[in-house]
Amino acid sequence: MSDDKTTVVDAAELAAEPVVGTVVEPGDEVGEFVFAAPDGQAVSTGEFVAYSQSTGGNSDEVVLARVSDREREAGLPASFMTDPDVDAGRVATALGAEADGGELYRITAEVIGYYDPGFESFRNPRQLPDTGTRLHRAPGEMLEVVIPNVTPPGFREEGDPDPGMAWMGRLLNRADEKVTVELPVNEVAATHLAILASTGSGKSYTASVLLEEMLKPATRAAVLVFDPHGEYDSLDQMCDHSAFEGTDGYRPSAEIRKPDQLSVKLADLTYADLRSILNPTERMASVLSDAYDDLRGEDAFTANDLEQACHRNHPDGDASGLKWRINRNLQQSDFFDAYDRLDLDALVNPGQVTVLRMDGLSRRDQQVMAAVLLRKLYKAREAAVVGDPDDVRTPIEHPVFTLFEEAHRFAPDGDSQALSIIRQVNSEGRKFGIGTGLISQRPSKLDQTVLSQCGTQITMQIKNPNDQQAIRDSVEGAGTAVLDELPGLTKGQAVISGDAVNTPVLTKIRERHTEHDAENLKADQLWREAYDDAQNTPSRSAPADTDDGSVFGGGEEL
Repeated sequence: MSDDKTTVVDAAELAAEPVVGTVVEPGDEVGEFVFAAPDGQAVSTGEFVAYSQSTGGNSDEVVLARVSDREREAGLPASFMTDPDVDAGRVATALGAEADGGELYRITAEVIGYYDPGFESFRNPRQLPDTGTRLHRAPGEMLEVVIPNVTPPGFREEGDPDPGMAWMGRLLNRADEKVTVELPVNEVAATHLAILASTGSGKSYTASVLLEEMLKPATRAAVLVFDPHGEYDSLDQMCDHSAFEGTDGYRPSAEIRKPDQLSVKLADLTYADLRSILNPTERMASVLSDAYDDLRGEDAFTANDLEQACHRNHPDGDASGLKWRINRNLQQSDFFDAYDRLDLDALVNPGQVTVLRMDGLSRRDQQVMAAVLLRKLYKAREAAVVGDPDDVRTPIEHPVFTLFEEAHRFAPDGDSQALSIIRQVNSEGRKFGIGTGLISQRPSKLDQTVLSQCGTQITMQIKNPNDQQAIRDSVEGAGTAVLDELPGLTKGQAVISGDAVNTPVLTKIRERHTEHDAENLKADQLWREAYDDAQNTPSRSAPADTDDGSVFGGGEEL
């Protein structure tokens, strides 16, 4: 990068980059222009180009643009190529194409702008490049600096700390140059994140890459993962991996809580939670409400205490049916407990990722646990930021990032115990330092309000039209250019858009440092192994030996 603090890249540095085309005319949309390029330049959708333009200052600014569309314009007509009386070279020169059959492409680009240090952001020059302006491939060092939505290093005040950056991969269109794509962790966590992809596209892998970056020494985040399928166990490999060691001796920690270690404290349930769990009739609901009011101030109570409160308030028998439901759903359940086995002090600490393996829980219990923990987190962070309310035992003095795998389980387009608190956190969590990451292969099944509140998006291959439409309707940063890319992406490729970046960017996700546990089951191998085991295992039963040769004949019973 240039040492000149007035520019990210100057006109002289830009001139050293290859010319990829020439501006032809304005585009159909505001901020778009069209340029022509020969096929040999291979300017593909998602590529970045740049040009030098005067914006009224003392020197020309380098303006960045992103290629949004590419279509074949013209090649040499076959009749010219086969007619010996026609000079193909002269025809090619007239058309701007090569005599060996090369083609011209009409390419549309969207102006991103130039960096204004006073504005600490990109500004649109409010004018398109003139016809005939030569376009260069944007320098890779420029892109590494300007893609993340942070102040570039050369423009930061002396002594300002470097922002925590998450290395997600490389620019997809620059395999030769290995242009790094990084995201500012603060923007991702503060404005909430959505990772959307079809099954098998790499969404859990991508989420794990982000978590690895958040647990590195430069960030040392506090992360809580809600894992319905047990896909994140391998994150504990970070604890002994050299990539995560700090010069001060820092190493991240990983807590993997298995299903039999998960329970919810009864006193943490709201009346709405209890109604959802017990599904009482209207008369039972009145009994339950009175009993809940009696116990609401208690720090802890048991299912038996709840039964007794029901009977105490309604001794005439109205509570009998409700007591049966309490016994069946609460008393006989290992999931509900009188005491807290999920203390926030142990779950969310800086430099720690805690994975709640919920694969042994029902969907309802998964939702209840998410709701209870998010409410406690919200209150604990609110207490730390605005004061210490009486109902919060321990304020959490640091921000927390929560990640929901299979987010449509917790925040569906319908009813869920966790939906209201997820909406609240996504709406107000930024001021209290609670971030959410939602991962789903079915955006159309997600609550659209929750999805629209995710300011940063990592979108991978999605072919389902309903899911594409859900992204179109709810994800503000997903323009036409983003949606057009989705069906053609392959595994491990993503479009990153939204608040964390200055422009949508096609990215090849980097390899993980830790192993990935969410691979598809190898059915053929498992079948063969099961068959071999069956063949090598002696039969446990044999037909009875009878005098007449019949299995069901007479004779002594064995």
